[in-house]
Amino acid sequence: MFEFIEGRIHSKDLGFIVLAVNGIGYKVNTTENTINQVHVGEQTTIYTHLALREDEMLLFGFNSKEELRMFHQLRSVSKIGAKVACGILSYFTPKELAINIYEGSIANISKAPGVGKKTAERMIVELKDKMSAMDLSSDHSDSVAHKESVVHQETIDALMSLGYSKQEGQKAVKLIDTMDLSVDEMIKESLKLLMKS
Repeated sequence: MFEFIEGRIHSKDLGFIVLAVNGIGYKVNTTENTINQVHVGEQTTIYTHLALREDEMLLFGFNSKEELRMFHQLRSVSKIGAKVACGILSYFTPKELAINIYEGSIANISKAPGVGKKTAERMIVELKDKMSAMDLSSDHSDSVAHKESVVHQETIDALMSLGYSKQEGQKAVKLIDTMDLSVDEMIKESLKLLMKS
């Protein structure tokens, strides 16, 4: 029904943003990735999907077409609803998820909220062929970026198990020069930064 909505970010909360358009505030359910990339007060375009149920209408939206496309792909998998799809895309960027599906990485995919081993297996079986048609270049720069993203994610997971929030973990790894650092080295350097803050 709605392809996209242009408006001003009125507010942000856990799992949704409010988009102000001509005096109307639209509650848009979204991912943590989109929430982190938009800022209160800014004008933006949100690409949307309207989910109609018997007793309610839910609006889902994302700040990129890639995230919306991956959201639709995930919802095509049996037993994955809109909220679980948002949870998965809060944990992975569309490109990271596409790579993990294409490579058949059940262990990595299972780390996303609401996703167990069986759901991860279904995602791979039902979406792998579709991911191969996406832009998953295998040149050196992409493999380096993928390796770094895996190191980042494992470091963030370890920091979260030590009681730090996901946001604290993400902030720490961004501040570290990750060239040729192992996960253990990344964790040590991240902890040094977090203890200083």
